[in-house]
Amino acid sequence: MTERIGFIGLGIMGRPMARNLLKAGYPLTVWNRSRPGIDALAGEGAAEASCPREVAERTDVVITMVPDSADVEQVALGAGGIIEAGRPGLVMIDMSTISPAVTRRIASRLAEAGIEMLDAPVSGGDTGAIAGTLSIMVGGSEATLARCRPILEAMGRTITYCGPSGAGQTVKLCNQIVGGLNNLAMCEALVFAVKAGVNPRTVIEAVSGGACTSWAIQNLAPKIVERDFQPGFKVVHQQKDLRLALEEADKRSLPLPGTSLVHQLFAAVEADGLGGEGIQSLVKALEKLAGVRVE
Repeated sequence: MTERIGFIGLGIMGRPMARNLLKAGYPLTVWNRSRPGIDALAGEGAAEASCPREVAERTDVVITMVPDSADVEQVALGAGGIIEAGRPGLVMIDMSTISPAVTRRIASRLAEAGIEMLDAPVSGGDTGAIAGTLSIMVGGSEATLARCRPILEAMGRTITYCGPSGAGQTVKLCNQIVGGLNNLAMCEALVFAVKAGVNPRTVIEAVSGGACTSWAIQNLAPKIVERDFQPGFKVVHQQKDLRLALEEADKRSLPLPGTSLVHQLFAAVEADGLGGEGIQSLVKALEKLAGVRVE
């Protein structure tokens, strides 16, 4: 029997992910805090629910893709939340990026109501969400993952079991540390090139073909040269992820000097009112320091 899927959170990432579930043939019920996402998916065949509880009542597996820890807590445990439809066999898959500790707390509360929870944050940006090629990092029960793997495969190409509840979120924070520092390295290279009188397009072409290539070089650098700062992933959301990583590190007295630097540079971008731009806007902080413009 085909699982009935619920999807909560229809933003830049959630909308194409939900669309891929529809394309894979899953019956889909959706809810979002604002109308545009609901209207878009309803127009393509999804059913609309009035609240997270109703989504859970009408489905077997509920996916959440919302901005932060408090948002997941609200849709899972708040008034009209998923927990109010608790019953054996119901699964919640949280694909947001949130605190590992909050994830474990939510999973424990849901388990009391008979609900299994997987934390399954993703990497790949809006392009990966649209193409269905996301990397998905999963924490929770291996048996629950086995049941839900076909659902995840409709949205992602690489599905990695990371360990018990919260482990998926921990691995995602590792991913964000790498991504943030790769972004900084790419931006510094482009600023250096312009300051030294070299065409930044030449740098992108050369580096892309060698050992120092990266997703940032291949995907973000060309946008910078075109002065395209539309978000595939917003600065404000990157900052949230880096904050989570730094908070987890602080609990362990773990220094993360590179991550801290990227976080501060993004804070400078936010201070200029650019938190809604894409993460390639990190270059703007470096341009201001260097007195150059990459183009």
